[in-house]
Amino acid sequence: MVALSHAYGSAEDVPDLLDRIASEPKPELWSDLWSALCHQGSVYSASFAALPWLAGVAGGDDREQAVNALALAGAIVAGAEQPHRAGDVRAQRAAEMESLLAAVNRQLRMPSDRTDYIHLLEAMLGFEGVVGWSEDLAWGLGNEEYEVGCPGCRTSLFIVLGERGFFSTSEDYALSDGDVETRPLLPANPADLDGIGRRLHDIAVSDSQHEVAHALTHVFGRAACPDCETDFSVADQIGADWPAA
Repeated sequence: MVALSHAYGSAEDVPDLLDRIASEPKPELWSDLWSALCHQGSVYSASFAALPWLAGVAGGDDREQAVNALALAGAIVAGAEQPHRAGDVRAQRAAEMESLLAAVNRQLRMPSDRTDYIHLLEAMLGFEGVVGWSEDLAWGLGNEEYEVGCPGCRTSLFIVLGERGFFSTSEDYALSDGDVETRPLLPANPADLDGIGRRLHDIAVSDSQHEVAHALTHVFGRAACPDCETDFSVADQIGADWPAA
């Protein structure tokens, strides 16, 4: 990988890092690999060169390391910024995509905690080439909020999903000591879901991830702006700034 680059320059240090992870897969080593190969969503020539190694780990028997490898590989494939102009990575790395997709589908069927499951769903979408959700699904569900713009008044809104409830607000609810103005989210009826929303919900239900399935009915449901009362599709506003497929 001497001629390849990552977030900090030459990727000549990556083979040694991969060997260290293989022999002693410490969380801090995986963190170093993430930082080098998928720094804040940016990917590099070394990122894609690492996919065969990640596919090998993903297909192994160590569940924890397989999930680590799948999450990183999914983030790399979905990377929004590709300064090296690698082109269609899924086409160029078809063998790795097939292996990674098989591995992620196998891991999805196994019992997972909520966080791992969401990252596996996102990785699956990345390997399939689903625009947008392959980058934003885990961030929003994992952090239990999305930030969107109101299509009516353009106010910035938080769409909150989880322990604090299911609501929209334009106020910084997380730091507020008092009451904030909110509007409850209107979840979609699972029977009325279609497209990617229906698919993700059905997968989560099939895998007994009922908390994730419940959150997804709100992601693909509707919200109202507390400032101007505009009603809108949550999913449409999450994807408002995505590039065209």
